[in-house]
Amino acid sequence: MLSSNFSPDLLAALALGGILLGAVALVLGVVAFLRLSKNLPALVKLLEIHDDLLGGSAGRASERIAAIEAALRAAELRGDESASRIATLEGLARIDLSLVGFVRYDAYEDTGSTLSYALALLNRNGDGVVLNSIYSRTDTRTYGKSVRGFLCESNASEEEIAAIGLARESALHEAVAAGG
Repeated sequence: MLSSNFSPDLLAALALGGILLGAVALVLGVVAFLRLSKNLPALVKLLEIHDDLLGGSAGRASERIAAIEAALRAAELRGDESASRIATLEGLARIDLSLVGFVRYDAYEDTGSTLSYALALLNRNGDGVVLNSIYSRTDTRTYGKSVRGFLCESNASEEEIAAIGLARESALHEAVAAGG
């Protein structure tokens, strides 16, 4: 119950006002519904046109969105596979002996035709080997020396140093050609 501060006349007036307000809201709701129901077929037609525009001949928009999402997942999978292959190739490139320097020379004055040579086979870090083949009229000797960071780890001849230098130049040319 209500407190005695409100008179019965006031309570009756409030109740009547609430009823009138509810009736007005109901009338407005009915009017809005009638207007909307008159335009409802046009709205449904508009929504169908919208779906046709988005879906085209491939179906409704929701079907097209599902197809796009499936294609996106497939592209992400291909991207992951490509990243894995790139990582493998980068690992191979670190050990690949792609830098080559080759110097021919006459080891002795009595031999011609520059049959002696120094051959540097290095990876992109300048690690690898330099081979030196010295030709003479009586025999041929071949020596191999380790190279780290474009520097021979033991005493190197002028020809071996030149071969390593040529290999290093080929690395610089590769970097320039690749834009780096």
